[in-house]
Parts: sequence; structure tokens; C-alpha cells
Amino acid sequence: MNKLVTLFIIILAIVSCKTPEARKPISIKTGSFIDASVERNKKLNAQEEASIQKIISEQKDHKFIASETGFWYYYNTKIEVDSLKTPDFGDVVNYDYDVKTLNGTIIYTKEELKPQSYAMDQENLFTGLREGLKLMKTGETATFLFPSQKAYGYYGDENKIGTNLPIMCEVTVHSITENHFN
Repeated sequence: MNKLVTLFIIILAIVSCKTPEARKPISIKTGSFIDASVERNKKLNAQEEASIQKIISEQKDHKFIASETGFWYYYNTKIEVDSLKTPDFGDVVNYDYDVKTLNGTIIYTKEELKPQSYAMDQENLFTGLREGLKLMKTGETATFLFPSQKAYGYYGDENKIGTNLPIMCEVTVHSITENHFN
């Protein structure tokens, strides 16, 4: 009887030492939503770029420059003086701008938006304008063509600018105040 109990305890010990098995998931997520979103955004970006390229090809009197970050611009007024600098981190830029659709319909006038002051890279400003201001010197005026992802994106401005709307902005930099604490 003792041998039978000992054998039973040994078998029980061997069986109970088995490592736990992972359970199979109840539902399988494939990432199809993300894949579909990526495809939608690629198509939207291609459509917006085609619209912008059409505008560029129609406006032969302006020399458009493609930025490294995905928007296009030309200088209405270009300052060739090398002693003037473009803004650095923390510098305060005083500027005004307007916002139009790509076909030129005014969304916001310079008067509505009023002159603005912006501490470079320290305040919220839509991506395209923030990057565009970095290219400008005091006294310059430039016109920017921003695809929606560089403008107000999916949400718009929750007022006059709708979802995924590419925009055109004419920006004038009035002054750049250097931040001496950099």
C-alpha cells in the first residue's frame, strides 16, 4: 500500500510540474484599420499635391520653392541682405498673415487675424506656418501653399477651415526680436 501511495505522489508531482500553456486570443486584430487609414492618407496627399502642382504650373510669374518639409512657397518680397537673420529657437517673430483656399477664396483676412507675435518653437502654431517663419527675414513677404497635413489637418480649425483643407497663406514678417538667453 505504501508503494502505491508513493507511486501516486510521484506521478502527481510529475504531472503538476508542467509549464502553463498560453491561451489563444479570442479575436485576432489584423491592423486593417491602420492599413486602410494609411491608404486613405496617401491618396489624399497625392490629390492635394496634384492640386498644388497645378497651381504652380499655372503661375509662371512666380518662382516656387519646394521646402524640405513638404510645402511650397515663393517670395513676394525677398530681402537679399545677409546681415539680417532668420529666427532661431526662442526668438519672437512679429508677423501677419491671411488664409485662403488654393483657388484664392479668402478664409481669414490679415485684418481678422491681426498682427501676431510668436516665440519660435515655444508656442502652438500650425506646422507649416511655424516652418515657414523659420525661412523668413524681417521685411520679407512670402506666399505659402500648405497641404492639409502641414495646415490644420483632419480637424480643421473648428471654425472656418474644414477637414483636410490645403491652404494658401501670404505672410509678412515685421520684426524678429532675438532671444538673448539661448
